Amino acid sequence: MENETYRELLSRLRRICGEEHVLVHRDDLFTYASDGLLQYHVMPALAVLPSGAEEVREVVGTCHELHVPWVARGSGSGLSGGALPIEDGLLIVLSRMRRILEVDLDSQRVVVEPGVTNLAISHAVAPDFFYPPDPSSQIVCSIGGNVSENSGGAHCFKYGFTTNYVTGLEVVLPDGEVVQLGGKAVVSPGYDLLGAFVGSEGTLGIATRITLRIVPVPEAIRCLVAFFDGVRPAGEAVSAIVSAGTVPGAIEMMDSLAIHASEQMAHAGWPQDAGAALVVELDGPESELEAHFDEVAKLCREHGATELRVARDKAERELFWKMRKSAFPAAGRISPHYFVQDGVVPRTKLPEVLGRIESLADEYGLKVANVFHAGDGNLHPLVCYDGHTEGQAKRAEELSGLILEACIDAGGSLTGEHGIGVDKKRYMPRMFEEADLAAFQKLRCAFDPGGLANPGKVMPTPRLCGEVPGPYRVHPLEAAGLAERF
Repeated sequence: MENETYRELLSRLRRICGEEHVLVHRDDLFTYASDGLLQYHVMPALAVLPSGAEEVREVVGTCHELHVPWVARGSGSGLSGGALPIEDGLLIVLSRMRRILEVDLDSQRVVVEPGVTNLAISHAVAPDFFYPPDPSSQIVCSIGGNVSENSGGAHCFKYGFTTNYVTGLEVVLPDGEVVQLGGKAVVSPGYDLLGAFVGSEGTLGIATRITLRIVPVPEAIRCLVAFFDGVRPAGEAVSAIVSAGTVPGAIEMMDSLAIHASEQMAHAGWPQDAGAALVVELDGPESELEAHFDEVAKLCREHGATELRVARDKAERELFWKMRKSAFPAAGRISPHYFVQDGVVPRTKLPEVLGRIESLADEYGLKVANVFHAGDGNLHPLVCYDGHTEGQAKRAEELSGLILEACIDAGGSLTGEHGIGVDKKRYMPRMFEEADLAAFQKLRCAFDPGGLANPGKVMPTPRLCGEVPGPYRVHPLEAAGLAERF
């Protein structure tokens, strides 16, 4: 950024948001140098913390006038580098915008600002309603980031993802214009621009007002954890449960390494010699629940469960979920560093792909802890390594990429809920044809012809609107001579 542009931007931002909410010192900016994926670090030129939608509009409008690129950031809990700053641009931090603007229980709607945390929404509508998408980071992750990444969570198998609960958005476009997409109604006529925005990873604008659908709390909830000798029989139990017509509220799996790590944080007393644990939660009318629950327990036993534990009360059910949701932070207790991946595979391919991950881990001499949403095949392999040992970080990154390749080869996807961001954009040409990527680029240009919104994310090669299309298909691992691995 040229000095004159920088000085003009700084002056305007201070007038818009107040000097105390514009960060320029390196020590202040260091806080925002990465998101939850710590392998990438970029120091932004400066950061601003607007207090409301009008300030966001003015900030974005100023960037448009001065042609300054920007990145919007919420809690920074993302795991794909989606909120990674750009060195020559502005970071717009939305964490001050955390007001719940409206709670309409009669219409089953809540209107919030983007900085509101995921769990705060369920707290605001309790005890009769809740907000189903529940990422493991729901205590800290913000709803604006959930919208950007189309986050899911443990209960997405039955209840769906963020996109199934966003009914309306107030959006500041990259030129500073404010538009309304959708509203409180379930369906809006015309093109589904709302659907295009959810999951767009901050590349189409900033949502400043978010209308969400909430649902009634189920009449009854039952939860069990089944232990198996390995992930293969546990995966077979998952397929049997779903094939039987039962739709659990959640169905999650952890392998032995993940169990060992989580036990050090949650202290649930799970057997440390178990090869896998399957957490199954059913909810619904009390009259139907008992029969379905007995069927799930029966199927687990038939497929080799060595032990079943049924939560006796709410406290024990919460302990089961504490074990599952501790997996990511607990990995730090068994490894100084780790990569988190987010590939998706067809449920029937779980045993095959998990076997492939095990083989790759042995080949690379690294441990991989597996914890995932078993119902929809959304894997979260944690590739463990020691960044202080020369070469291990590079091997871990290669292994992480090959796991994604395995997911794609099995007919799956690069991401289930963490997004593409910086980390996975290199693999987009493995999943999409040139025509698909060109269509994505056209949509992005329709919202952001200047290319200022979160540049360098999602698309494999940065490209300006109107630029003559070129090949997207040069893969970094191919360039490094690793093409034979896939």
